[in-house]
Amino acid sequence: MRVLFWGTPEFATAPLRALIGEGFDVVGVVTQPDKPVGRSRSTLQASPVKQVALAEGIPVLQPDKPRGDEFLAALAALAPDVSVVVAYGHILPEAVIDLPPLGTLNIHASLLPALRGAAPIQAAIRDGLAETGVTIMQMVPALDAGPILHTARTPILEDETSLELSLRLSELGANALIEALALIELGAATPQPQDETRATYAGKLTRESAEVDWTGTAYDVSRHIRAYDPKPGAWSRVNGAEVKLFGARIAPRGLSHAAGAVLATDSAGLLVACGSGAVRVLAVQPAGKRRLTPVEWAHGRGIAAGDRFDTGSAQAS
Repeated sequence: MRVLFWGTPEFATAPLRALIGEGFDVVGVVTQPDKPVGRSRSTLQASPVKQVALAEGIPVLQPDKPRGDEFLAALAALAPDVSVVVAYGHILPEAVIDLPPLGTLNIHASLLPALRGAAPIQAAIRDGLAETGVTIMQMVPALDAGPILHTARTPILEDETSLELSLRLSELGANALIEALALIELGAATPQPQDETRATYAGKLTRESAEVDWTGTAYDVSRHIRAYDPKPGAWSRVNGAEVKLFGARIAPRGLSHAAGAVLATDSAGLLVACGSGAVRVLAVQPAGKRRLTPVEWAHGRGIAAGDRFDTGSAQAS
């Protein structure tokens, strides 16, 4: 089976490696253009997917947008049987989706029709779901609405961050993709339409949505901080300055203080009161600085017991 692979971030590398390892003929990779990095923005960095493709000698296409007659001709020249899309970064036009004879498959990091959209991993943690998973679906022009070929489930672990969950779902998605392609090769694939009445959405991450609302319960605040860890980073203000917060854990019960109050800073973390209960934050990043432990931050006079974070206005959405 000739496979055309579409993907950009680290999340997409495990499925690409799985295709190569299982002997599929990956005829080409489509990924985002190289991005400028560094202070001067003069150095271009290839995407993680491009780096894998180059190491394997696979042709790479990097259009600004995946459309136009010239680009379609380049795709047709690769003669793929099927396309596989994993976090590519652009919506594909119908002509591109329909080009391979077997269509275009997508790995989506949720159990569709739940959490369609751009940020399902963060939403699953933030919303307190007990489990999530990956869905292999046939792509259609509508957002994450295509027929389902295969799903794989996994529990969301206690205190898991979005990065940790993303790494697990990437591997889970790689295995599920190989299983789905095997079903297609055997003629045993039975696509199931999604139940539109059960569809929910996980929109793009925004700065506003990442702000911590300390008036929530310790459970709510902990989930919120872990959902945005490491990117874009949950944030709050204290002493008039912004700071990003990482690695939250629910503190023992029995604490009752004003929401946002800093109760302690020690080797166990930054202890902050919530609307009910408290959380320990394991790392912080003040604006314009590197990531610090709470003790390092306290030694730099950035925080102290008795300070209070702004309660915030962010609401889960």
